[in-house]
Amino acid sequence: MTAQTFQTIAPRPAPIKSEGLVAWIRSNLFGDLATSIMTLVVGGALLYLVPQFLSWALFRASWRPDFDACRVEGVGACWGVVAAKYRLILFGRYPYEEQWRPLIAASLMLGLLVASCTRAFWRSWLAILWVLVLSVFFTLMYGNVLGLTKVETDRWGGLPLTLLLATLSMLGAFPIALVVALGRRSKLPAIRTFCTIYVELIRGVPLISVLFMASFMFPLFMPQGFSIDVLIRVLVGITLFAAAYMAEVIRGGLQAIPKGQIEAAATLGLSYWQTQRKIVLPQALAMVVPSIMNNFISTFKDTSLVTIVSLYELTGAMSMALNSDSDWRPFKIEAYLFIAMIYFVFCFSMSRYSIWVEKQVNRSKQR
Repeated sequence: MTAQTFQTIAPRPAPIKSEGLVAWIRSNLFGDLATSIMTLVVGGALLYLVPQFLSWALFRASWRPDFDACRVEGVGACWGVVAAKYRLILFGRYPYEEQWRPLIAASLMLGLLVASCTRAFWRSWLAILWVLVLSVFFTLMYGNVLGLTKVETDRWGGLPLTLLLATLSMLGAFPIALVVALGRRSKLPAIRTFCTIYVELIRGVPLISVLFMASFMFPLFMPQGFSIDVLIRVLVGITLFAAAYMAEVIRGGLQAIPKGQIEAAATLGLSYWQTQRKIVLPQALAMVVPSIMNNFISTFKDTSLVTIVSLYELTGAMSMALNSDSDWRPFKIEAYLFIAMIYFVFCFSMSRYSIWVEKQVNRSKQR
């Protein structure tokens, strides 16, 4: 019988921490040699550029609405252009003494959008709230009732016009896109062909062409003496354009649903619309939430193109405000940064909300 010799096992190294800030930096910024080199290069560039930008934008900036103070040597950014022109940028050509009306209208619209994105407000009366807020919005903006001065739609502009075009076009594009996506998968050739022609025709031209046709060419086909407001024509054009792109996004989600689920629904005796409403669409829409929100963000930014038809939304109002005043014209960069910040706040908020929605609809898969 051989004697057994006891040998101690060498201690193993402690496991690397996989959570926390240090672990995230190690895995994402210094995961391998190439990533580490790129991190050092980008970090060095930021260390060089960020202090200079902060010095220009904050520490040496001029905040007074005085263009002479902005021309002093050594002065950085001239934010005085925003202080001097913010009302024209935010409200466009709307009458100066009546600008409290678009301010209240835009605030109500923003409040409605926030409420619609909050779970506590997802009730049946939310649709009634939409009707009431939109009615108040148009009443305040247009006037001609309750003692309010009439303001034609061609004088609407700035942030309220951007919110109006983006909100109503998204609201109208979604149901159209849903019907078109289902139509493209229809077994009826006439419906499938019509929906395909619509999508390919709209996607084959830029939005500028659609707006130009809606604003200048469409009235030529109308009977003499009959005219549709330019705001309505532009709104319809943006809605149809956004719907065509969104329809393809939804169709991609529909194609991802296994055919066996549809066959099982038919076996249970469910009709076509019951199958779509209870089985297919909930899953398909959940799959394409990021793409739908990407379409919404693109539509929100595309509203800046309505300037070509003389509707001065946020970007157009800023250009008009500076082009009409030669004293402030050299400081366009600061004005563009101001409206870029507004666009970023809205787009970033939509992006974060999309992430929240995606987590909610994917909870069943995390079990």
